[in-house]
Parts: sequence; C-alpha cells; structure tokens
Amino acid sequence: MKLTNPETIQESEKDFIDTINAELDWEAIEKMLLEKHSFTLQEEIDYKDGDLVVYKDNIAYKFDFEIKVPLSVIFNREGDCLELSTVRDDFEDNLEEEIEDEIEDEIEDEIEDEIEDEIEDDDALGSEENPIPDKRPEQEDKVSQMASNIADMISEINQGDE
Repeated sequence: MKLTNPETIQESEKDFIDTINAELDWEAIEKMLLEKHSFTLQEEIDYKDGDLVVYKDNIAYKFDFEIKVPLSVIFNREGDCLELSTVRDDFEDNLEEEIEDEIEDEIEDEIEDEIEDEIEDDDALGSEENPIPDKRPEQEDKVSQMASNIADMISEINQGDE
C-alpha cells in the first residue's frame, strides 16, 4: 500500500537538492581545492548530479561537478619534465587587480552620489530669480581626478607590499 505518489517524492527531493546546490559557497570550495589539491577553478563548473547519501553513519549530501583545472607543464629540450603545476601563475595578480578595480568603482560611485546629493540640495535652494549655475562638468572632472589619485595611492600601497 503506497502512501504517496513516488514521483512527488522524487520531485521534492530534486528541488531540495537544487536549493542546497544554489547556496554553495564557491569561494570556500575554491579555497579548499587550492589548499588540499593546489589548484584553482576555471570559469566552467558543470553540475552533474546531487543526492542524499549515508556517509559514516550520517545523512549527507553528495554533489558531483565537472570542473576545468589549469595545467602548466614545463619541460626541457631533452623532453624531461621539470615542473607540473595546477596553480595559475597569474591567479594572485588577477585577484589583486579585481579588488583594486572594485575599490576604485565603489569610491567613484560614492563620490558621484555625494556630488549628486549636493547638486540636488543646491537646486532646492535655488529659485527662478536666483538660479544656481550647473556645476556638473567641473564636478565630474573633480570625481575623475579623485578616483585617479585614489588609484595611484592603492598602486603605491601594493608596490610597498612586494
């Protein structure tokens, strides 16, 4: 005697697994892969399957993925392998550049927001008889100059760390 439709159970299990998969912390997974296996992930990560399993007498979740792994092979003119590496040499450089770009963008956005707020406040104070001149081109130059100065400071800080 069946108590429910097996298809309903399977669909609910699949939805449950998909929900867990959507919440995986890929930064933590990549960090573990780098520490344990010394390689970084590339762009493509293909989800293959997910399931409930029993692992060491506990209920657990198993997810299968297919990933691309960078591979560098260095060998000499005699064909002897000198080094085999799965860590991208440019990984840290790219990460630093991405962080710098994000910081610069955030700072520029904050400055632009502050300037827009000031312009709105100034516009509210103005009247038809005594209009306040438009300051936008000058302020845009100021924002660009400030962003450039901040980028130079970040670059100097990074060069000091090397």
